Amino acid sequence: MAVSIHPAVDKGVKPGNANFKGGKLSCQCGSGAVEITINSQSAHNHVCGCTKCWKPAGALFSQVAVVPRDSLSVTAGKDKLKIVDASAAIQRHACSGCGVHMYGRIENKNHPFYGFDFIHTELSKDQGWSAPEFAAFVSSVIESGTKPSQMGEIRGRLKELKLEPYDALSPALMDAIATHTAKAKGTLKT
Repeated sequence: MAVSIHPAVDKGVKPGNANFKGGKLSCQCGSGAVEITINSQSAHNHVCGCTKCWKPAGALFSQVAVVPRDSLSVTAGKDKLKIVDASAAIQRHACSGCGVHMYGRIENKNHPFYGFDFIHTELSKDQGWSAPEFAAFVSSVIESGTKPSQMGEIRGRLKELKLEPYDALSPALMDAIATHTAKAKGTLKT
């Protein structure tokens, strides 16, 4: 039996739709659900092994994408949202009823990803979100209880799913962070 990564990718990665214009995300509360409306396609969708991201029950990885900050609005249940860890770089807004992280926002204007909000596209019934492209922070699943001896099998399964495993972000995103930092330091002129 293949290693279970996340319910949204375990049966194969579904392609996104280039013409998709966004949709709604809902928490898992049976009534009075928090609803987030996104008016854009997601980008940089990936599975993440970090211990900070919300994962559905039984999932080894979370699935996370970004959207432009101005494309996200809370359209129901705003009073139920609470920040999980106010000291974290990504302010994860979770439903106080079911615990699902609805979106993450970076408030530090000097952060390389300021202006993007982090979302979990599997919280949407809408089809067409960008497909997951890679796996980030793969080794971090050890921190959540996975045995180190399982890592070869996990990385093999990620490669089968065509989700290249990284112990950081993808090279393109790491380049974006380094570029932002170099510009801020003045070591890279535009």
